[in-house]
Amino acid sequence: MLALTWAVLTVPAAQAQDTGLRRLDTGDDGRGWEGVGRLDLAGRGFCTGALIAPDLVLTAAHCLYDKATGARLEDEKIEFLAGWRNGHASAYRWVRRAVVHPSYAFGGVAAASRVRDDVALLELRHPIRNARVVPFGTDKRPRTGQRVGVVSYARGRADVPSLQEVCDVMANQEGVLVMSCDVDFGSSGAPIFTFDGGAPRVVSVVSAMADVDGQKVSLGTQLELPLKVLRAELASGGVMRAGSRPYMAAVAQPRRTGAKFAKP
Repeated sequence: MLALTWAVLTVPAAQAQDTGLRRLDTGDDGRGWEGVGRLDLAGRGFCTGALIAPDLVLTAAHCLYDKATGARLEDEKIEFLAGWRNGHASAYRWVRRAVVHPSYAFGGVAAASRVRDDVALLELRHPIRNARVVPFGTDKRPRTGQRVGVVSYARGRADVPSLQEVCDVMANQEGVLVMSCDVDFGSSGAPIFTFDGGAPRVVSVVSAMADVDGQKVSLGTQLELPLKVLRAELASGGVMRAGSRPYMAAVAQPRRTGAKFAKP
């Protein structure tokens, strides 16, 4: 039984409902969402990322590791494909360097801290100066019960982003958000948005998915404080802490556990 079980089993299953995904198949469908892109991970899989400044992409920390060996991927071999759709992107940028949360590590039993710290910031080799690709703002953590949404790529929909505009924050525990958002393998790092004031603002990134009595939920960090830490790490030239290991592979098969906890 995973230690993380408590974080999901305390959430009433009746709240976890599939509110539907909408594929953003056309340019009109995807207008305003081009700042979400697919991260191609040195040919070893993909994750989802979101542009939060012309040269900064937010994603999950576990995306930066080789799922087979556990080795950190070379930053320079990760590419951000902004607004990727049907073989074309609104902008293509290689990553210059990346930082993960300094408390992020892998080993032992799963715990809330491994979701809470599962976040990374990628600095692009060249800023994206494109009127169609606008960085998203960020915001403070959402309230339990607040409506949120997610834009992601995933298994079976790797070439077109999908939008779920209505899902809920079901619980907020020890820095971890439990949400009803529909995610799958490849959705790691996908931005969770609030819509207060009309403009979407990033408040979390997808770290994991889990089952609550047969209902799938998604887990993510409360972004506000971890993002401040990441910005400071990047500004100081921070590097990966020695001895830390990966938590989740970017595209992996689910493990069978008592908590039915899986890696998106």
